[in-house]
Amino acid sequence: AEAQLEENQPAQAKKSLTAGLRLAADNIDLLYLSADLSLEEEQIDAALQTYEKIIAIDPQESDALVNKALLEMDAEQFAAAEKTCREALQVDPESAFVLNALGDICFAGGNNQEAMACYLRAAEIDPDESQTYLNLADLYYDSKQLKEAEEACSKALALDAGQPLGYLTLGYIYMDQDRPQDAVENFQQFLKLEKSPSAKQVRDEVNAVIEGLK
Repeated sequence: AEAQLEENQPAQAKKSLTAGLRLAADNIDLLYLSADLSLEEEQIDAALQTYEKIIAIDPQESDALVNKALLEMDAEQFAAAEKTCREALQVDPESAFVLNALGDICFAGGNNQEAMACYLRAAEIDPDESQTYLNLADLYYDSKQLKEAEEACSKALALDAGQPLGYLTLGYIYMDQDRPQDAVENFQQFLKLEKSPSAKQVRDEVNAVIEGLK
């Protein structure tokens, strides 16, 4: 089933998972794959129910707690999402992954101060995780702290130069700093790296911004 999902064969993967779950209904690895398939098919409620089943089987499954929390965040259930993610943090208090997720939830819910605390703590725990610095850059940018946003974004790209969103964020930071040439260069790098069909609308918007800066 995992190989079939990787090869974009959801129908075959579903059959394999159904057969596997008949044999081992409480197998956590199979349940995670089932949730992945539900998300692939945009069946959000089914994925949420699967994560809840995993948590019922093993309340220490922090990944399931985080995934459930992020789905709750996407549904704008910010209080529920924060509660669920804090349960994950109790399970794994030194996880940069969990702290980044909690920071994202707090940020989305308008609690920038708590989001900042989460991201900074995540950076302390794992200073080589580039996503943390991208999150910090977004938060600083939202707070109009452009110098700090630039530094955080540059740090993220120094750790992982292949992140399209890093160049996109840095492009907008440079725009607000009245540095059009630097902005264009970063937007162009974003377009070079980001080729996924789901990002077409963003690419179109970036192309329009580039034309406006020329």
